[in-house]
Amino acid sequence: MTTLTVLQPGYLPWLGFFDQMRKADVFVLYDDVQFDKHGWRNRNRIKCKHGLQWLTVPVQQHGKPRITDVEVDRTKQWTEKHVKTIRQCYAGAPCLEPYIAELEEVLTQPWRLLADLDVAVIELLASWLGVETNVVRSSELDVPGGRSERLVALCRHFAADRYRSGEAARAYLDVELFEREGIEVEWQNLNHPVYPQQHGEFVSHLSALDLILNCGEKSSAVLAAAGELSA
Repeated sequence: MTTLTVLQPGYLPWLGFFDQMRKADVFVLYDDVQFDKHGWRNRNRIKCKHGLQWLTVPVQQHGKPRITDVEVDRTKQWTEKHVKTIRQCYAGAPCLEPYIAELEEVLTQPWRLLADLDVAVIELLASWLGVETNVVRSSELDVPGGRSERLVALCRHFAADRYRSGEAARAYLDVELFEREGIEVEWQNLNHPVYPQQHGEFVSHLSALDLILNCGEKSSAVLAAAGELSA
């Protein structure tokens, strides 16, 4: 079977994002839907000794733009702040280098569009996690339609007979529509891995960067093992 997954791009996404990517044959970044101001498109969390720390990319938002049209606010010195914060929070982590240097190289490029930044960061983290799935941006495809209808159309476009979705979509996904089109719907149920982590009691659902800086080259195996337990 050919499995398709569709997720909105995010900044330094959590492990569930990459679990979805790893298990898909085709992974579509849904970047031409409306930008959610308080979502995960331009922010995520890491763990510091004083608690959780948000890393937020400042954006210039006018009206109700699509994700792909949102611009980074380049009047703010956010890149230096993010790199400094990560270095401080993970100063004692066993695998800070060379990952932070590679991430800094990506972040400090003169990004104009948030989606382009997100895609570059996603590709970097995916490479560290050993995820090699084919990634396509929905804005580059001529596939129209409403919510569930468009997802079905994307499945048809890529000849996919299985659609893999996150649990949050249960509230709105028209499963019967998929079934009528001969497309199986599979739900993600990630058994979030517990791994060696700094600063006290383990906290889940952070940016995947937390796993990478704590476990380095073992991160791919940690993610894969968690995904197999969730299958």
